[in-house]
Amino acid sequence: MKKAEVVFIPFPGVGHLVSTLEFAKLLINRDNRLRVTVLVIKFPNSTETNVYTKSLPISDSLHVINLPECSLPPNSDPVSARNALLEAQKLNVKEAVSNLTTGAENGVLAAFVVDMFCTTMIDVAKEFSVPTLVFFTSGVAFLGLSLHLHTLRERDNVDSTQLQQLRELAVPSFTNSVPSKSLPSSVLRKEWESFMMDFWKGLKNADGIIVNSFEELESYAVRSFLSDPSLACLPIYPVGPLLNPEPKIKGTVDSDDIIKWLDDQPPSSVVFLCFGSMGSFDEDQVKEIACAIENSGTRFIWSLRKPPPKGTMIPPTDYTLFYLGSILPEGFLERTAEIGRVIGWSPQTKILAHPATGGFASHCGWNSTLESIYFGVPIATWPLYAEQQTNAFELVCELKMGVEIALDYRVEFNSGPNYLVTADKIEKGIRSVLDKDGEVRKKVKEMSEKSRKTLLEGGSSYTYLGRLIDYIMNQINHFHSDFGQEAYNHS
Repeated sequence: MKKAEVVFIPFPGVGHLVSTLEFAKLLINRDNRLRVTVLVIKFPNSTETNVYTKSLPISDSLHVINLPECSLPPNSDPVSARNALLEAQKLNVKEAVSNLTTGAENGVLAAFVVDMFCTTMIDVAKEFSVPTLVFFTSGVAFLGLSLHLHTLRERDNVDSTQLQQLRELAVPSFTNSVPSKSLPSSVLRKEWESFMMDFWKGLKNADGIIVNSFEELESYAVRSFLSDPSLACLPIYPVGPLLNPEPKIKGTVDSDDIIKWLDDQPPSSVVFLCFGSMGSFDEDQVKEIACAIENSGTRFIWSLRKPPPKGTMIPPTDYTLFYLGSILPEGFLERTAEIGRVIGWSPQTKILAHPATGGFASHCGWNSTLESIYFGVPIATWPLYAEQQTNAFELVCELKMGVEIALDYRVEFNSGPNYLVTADKIEKGIRSVLDKDGEVRKKVKEMSEKSRKTLLEGGSSYTYLGRLIDYIMNQINHFHSDFGQEAYNHS
């Protein structure tokens, strides 16, 4: 019998690509009637996606097609470049999908799964008369906020200037009102308005939204989708946590070295400071962090990266050892040699999974948040950009699974950070996140247990995944008689 073919279109950013690929694996492992084809879009001259797609276990149920690279208009800002890239790839997507549906050995086209930033591809799915599901790489509460902001704009004409002037905003997917300073920069800035409207509208055009989260973690937000009339028509499928396996990237540090060092430390005694694939700080801020670490006297692993040239979108790089000494306070490395390690790129999941790691000072990217909860490590929040301020607010104020270093710190693309976080504030966060008897640690440990069970039979994510597969198979029954009732019953 032919398989049901599901076409995945992930966004090229690593934080998006990896969880999408994990979801593709989850889907085909759950039901052998499905086959997944991942259409990989690349940014021009970028190789970072290769590391992840090459490590996929290619089988007759999962295969990867690299779409031809497109050149982009010169000197375009990140948003225009992205839009141009997706528009240029529509023809390639159409061609790839047409080839999929004509080959004798291929399956029957059942659905598209597109990244939250690739909803413009819904147009292509419509041409093939199949439904489109959006893969949302952040949490359910933030999804609810996004849809609510679209409603406010459409219904009440609330724009970015008005949002800035509000002290806080009541949002159906949050129990507490969300302070405007915890909203993403893109929501508060005039120049992002049309982009955000397209983004929100794209979400509402989907036939359903797959979310990398789980009901036990965000139960209030998940319920809001059932009870709020403006959201009830949009089915959501929280099927997470889908965690990032580490790619085989070599930084300046040998990860075995770090793990060996952790093996010698007492349980839950080390604070891990790491700010994501795009996170870095200037010299003033680095000195404040160093000062806080030293004053706290705690054991630490600090992933410290070199900022890219101002106004560019390239990721931070690793410092050379010589340069490291010059940006840290004089003698810092010598004085802390016994209790800590300053490294470049870090094997994040290995460090979080280690019993010696007791706290995580993090930028609150959603993947990092899920990993931290999964491994039972409380977070000290220090958001930088995108939706991280909202995630930090959710962790500290809604879920009580994080402590605050900062909630409203933000780095703007062209103008840098909005303030300097002082050493005493950082030190307080570090001490607080390592508190052995704290309520936060207890809550995170309990949620860690739940996050490990939710994808097993009987768990909520397992159940949602089953519903999603039923939905996909039903679409086929609608359109193709050779997928008769018998195929459906076998589910």
